[in-house]
Amino acid sequence: MPNPSTTTPHYGDRLIADSQLIAFDNPRPGRAYEVAIELPEFTCKCPFSGYPDFAVLRLLYQPGARVLELKALKLYVNSWRDRSISHEEVANRILDDFVAASDPLWMQLEADFNPRGNVHTVVRVSHGVRQPC
Repeated sequence: MPNPSTTTPHYGDRLIADSQLIAFDNPRPGRAYEVAIELPEFTCKCPFSGYPDFAVLRLLYQPGARVLELKALKLYVNSWRDRSISHEEVANRILDDFVAASDPLWMQLEADFNPRGNVHTVVRVSHGVRQPC
């Protein structure tokens, strides 16, 4: 008899499909500090060729009242792997979602895509005003 936890959809696919961005209360409100997160295995699909695009996402932000929860962030980022979307649009949409979830003082997302066809693309988007730390 097959094990229901390993049949399609796999447990990882189920977790990703059910994921939501979660933020928790900032433990140090009123103090400007920065959080740096690197997500080195981001994938989505080229909307023109259907080929996979691979990128390193680098998130740098100054929390407002809320801080992004890391496991939820990981699952959310994995949800893009089968979506056909341009580099520019995916960086902007992800930033919009992060901002909506956490309302940071300042946030920057850099999407550094692997070269394909001798072209290397880096998309950098930001929100808010960076405070001195």
